[in-house]
Amino acid sequence: MTDDRIGQQATTQGAAGAEHGLPDHFGEGFAGLLLFWIAVAFSVFQIVTAFGIPLDRAFLPGVDLITVITAAFVLWAIKIGIDAARHKPVREAVLAIIPLVLTMVLLSRFGGGVPSQVVRALHVGFLCLVAGGMLAVHRSHGPLGRWMAWCLGIAGFLVGLYQWTFYYDLLDRAGDLTSADFVVGIAVIAILLILVWRVMGPALPIVAGLFLAYCLLGNYLPAPFDHRGYTPEQVIEHMSFGTEGIYTTPTLVSATYIFLFILFGSFLERAGMIKLFTDVAMGLFGGARGGPAKVAVFSSALMGTISGSGVANVVSTGQFTIPLMKRFGYRAAFAGGVEATASMGGQIMPPVMGAVAFIMSETIGVPYAEVVQAAVVPAMLYFASAFWAVHLEAGRYGLTGMPRAELPNALAAFKENWFLVLPLAMLVYLLFAGYTPLFAGSVGLALTVALILGAAVAAGLAHQAVRVVFWVGLGLLAASFLEFGIFVILALVLALVIASLFVQGGPETLAACRDALAAGARQALPVGLACAVVGLVIGTMTLTGIGSIFGNWVVSVGKGSLVLSLILTMLVSLVLGMGIPTIPNYIITSSLAAPALLQLDVPLIVSHMFVFYFGIMADLTPPVALAAFAAAPIAKEGGFKIGFQALRIALPGFVIPYMAVYDPSLMLQPVAGLAGTAYWLDVAYMIFKTALAIGLWGVAATGFLRVRLLLWERVAATLAAMSLVVAVPLTDQIGLALAAITFVAHVWRARRLAASRSRPGSADPAATTR
Repeated sequence: MTDDRIGQQATTQGAAGAEHGLPDHFGEGFAGLLLFWIAVAFSVFQIVTAFGIPLDRAFLPGVDLITVITAAFVLWAIKIGIDAARHKPVREAVLAIIPLVLTMVLLSRFGGGVPSQVVRALHVGFLCLVAGGMLAVHRSHGPLGRWMAWCLGIAGFLVGLYQWTFYYDLLDRAGDLTSADFVVGIAVIAILLILVWRVMGPALPIVAGLFLAYCLLGNYLPAPFDHRGYTPEQVIEHMSFGTEGIYTTPTLVSATYIFLFILFGSFLERAGMIKLFTDVAMGLFGGARGGPAKVAVFSSALMGTISGSGVANVVSTGQFTIPLMKRFGYRAAFAGGVEATASMGGQIMPPVMGAVAFIMSETIGVPYAEVVQAAVVPAMLYFASAFWAVHLEAGRYGLTGMPRAELPNALAAFKENWFLVLPLAMLVYLLFAGYTPLFAGSVGLALTVALILGAAVAAGLAHQAVRVVFWVGLGLLAASFLEFGIFVILALVLALVIASLFVQGGPETLAACRDALAAGARQALPVGLACAVVGLVIGTMTLTGIGSIFGNWVVSVGKGSLVLSLILTMLVSLVLGMGIPTIPNYIITSSLAAPALLQLDVPLIVSHMFVFYFGIMADLTPPVALAAFAAAPIAKEGGFKIGFQALRIALPGFVIPYMAVYDPSLMLQPVAGLAGTAYWLDVAYMIFKTALAIGLWGVAATGFLRVRLLLWERVAATLAAMSLVVAVPLTDQIGLALAAITFVAHVWRARRLAASRSRPGSADPAATTR
C-alpha cells in the first residue's frame, strides 16, 4: 500500500456539483476558506451525533471528552497566538478553530447526547449555512448579492440554533406558539424554499408550495378535495416544529444514515476504490466485444456498492468510460446514455443503496437489511439488462474490444488493493447480522479511516516484517469492536491520527481526510435540502389527509385492473421525477400510491420498491433527465439525445418491477403457499423468466441478435416478452414458445447468412449486419 494511492483525491468531488449545478470546490480567498471549515465542522457535528459519542462520560476519574477537547482547543489557541506574535500566517488556523469550537459548544450542552429534534434542526441549519455560503461564493454577483446569500444561510442556521436554545421551552409549550415561535416557523419555511429554488431549481419549491397552499386554502375547494380548514398558527406549528413537517422522517434519515454513508463513500473513494473498480472492470471486460461500454456498466455497478448517487457515478466513472467508448466507435449520445443508465442503477445496488432506501426502511418500519434483500436480484437484473444492451449495440455496429496488451490484470489489481474491500465486507456482514444501518455505517466509516491512516503510518516503518506485524495488530484491534464496542475503533483512529503527525506523508494523509469531511458536507446538500423541503409535502398529507383521495382513486382503478393501477403509479413517478429529485419523488409518490397498492394485495416492500424503481427511471426520462444532462458535458453531446438513448437502453429494465408485483419471489419476498425447496424453485424460475423477458426486450429494441432482425422476429420477440411479464401459466407457455421459435429461426437464418458470406464473391457482411 503506497502513500500516494491511499491519499489520492477522488474524482467524485464533482458529484454534488452535478446535482445542484454548483462547482465542486468552496472558492478562493477568505470566504472560501471559511466555508470550507464550516463544512468540516458540519461533518464533525454529524459524526459525533451519528456515532452517539457521550462527550460527558468520564473515561478516567474526573476526566471526560469535553475536558480533553477543551484542553486541546486551548493549546491550539495558544499556538495560534504564539504564531501570530512571530508574524507567521494564522488566518486559516483562526478560520478553522472558530467553527470547530462553536460545534463543540453545540455538542456539549446536552448530557448524554444531543436530542433527536435538536440534531434534525441543527442539521437543517448547517445545510442552510453551507448552501448560503456556496451561493455567495459561486452564484452571487457583487458585494450586495454575496452578503444577501450569506445572510440567508446564517438566518437558516440561526433557526436551528433557536431550537437548540429553547428546546426544553418548546417541549413545555408544544402546540401553543409564541409570537417569536411563529416568526421563526415562517422564516425556516421561507429560507428553505428560497435556498432550494436557488440551489436545485424551481420544481421542488413549487410542488412544496402548492401543498403548503392547500393546507391554508384547501377548505375553500369543492368536495372531495376540501378539508376542515386550519389556521396559519396550526400550519406553522405542524410544519416548523416537532417531527411532522420539515423535521419528519426524511430529515432524520438525512441527519443520520445518509450523511454517514456519504462520508463512507467519500473516504473509500479517496482510499483508491475507484481505481480498483476500474482496473477490475477493464481487466474482466475491456477486451470483449464492445468492451469499453461493458467496462462502463460493470464499473458503475461496482461504484453503486459504495455510492448511492447516480449522478455521482456519472461524474466519477464517466470521466473515464465515456471518452473511452467514443474512442472505440460508440456514438457520443449512446456512450453518455450507457453511463447514465448504468450509474442510476447505483441507487438500487446493495449494500450502500440510494438515500431513498434508508428513508424507505424508516418509513415502512422494516430493517434496512430487508430492503437490501428485496433490491439485490432486481439490481443484478437491471445491470444485466444494460450489459446486454451494450453487447447487442456493439454487435450491430461491429465494435471490438480493447487490445489485451493495454488492459490491466483484474486479479493482480485486486491482489494489490484487496484490503479496500474489507470495510465494505464488514458493512454487509453487520447489516445482515441484524445491526442497525447507523451502527454498520459508523463501523464502515471508522474502518475506512483506520485503513487510510494506517497506510500512512505503515509506509513510515522501515522493515517489511515490522509492517506485517503492524497490520496484523491493527486488524486484531479493529476486529475487537465486536466484543468491546465501536469505541475501540474510535480510540484506534485517534491513535493513528496522532501517529500520522510524526511520520513522513502522514500530515498529507490527514489533510486528505480533512478534505473528505468537507466534500461529504458539500455532497450532502442536494439530499439534505430535498429531505427538508419535502417535509412540507408530508406534513400536508398528515395534517389534511389529501393522500387518501388519490389513493382511493388508484384503488378504484385497481379493482378493475391491477396493471392499470401500476401503469398509473409508474406515470406519476415518471412525471414527478421529471421535475424533482428521486428522494422527494419517492416520498410523494409512495405517500400517494403505495398505500393503495398495498390495498390491492401488493406486498409492502414490493409496492415501495415499485415506486422507488420508477423514481430512478425518471432521472433517465427526458425532458429533465438529470443523469443524462450530467453526462452531456463529458460526452460533448446534448442532454436530450443522451436521455433518449438512456431510455432505450434502460427500457428492458422497466419490466422488472412489474414482474415482481405479480410474483414477489423476484424480490425474495414470501409467497403464499410456497416454502422450502418449492419457494426457491419459484425464485429460480422467476429470475430465469425475468432474464429471458429482459433479453427479448433488448433484442426487440436493438433489432439485432446475431445479425439484424427481420420485422417478424422483432414483433415475435416483443410479444414473447410481453407474455412473460404477466404471471399467468398460459401466457408463460406462450412466451416461452414464441421465444424458442424466434431464437431458433434467427440462429438458423444467421448461420445460413454466415455460410453464404464464406463463399467466393459473397457480399460485404457489413451490408447485412449493420
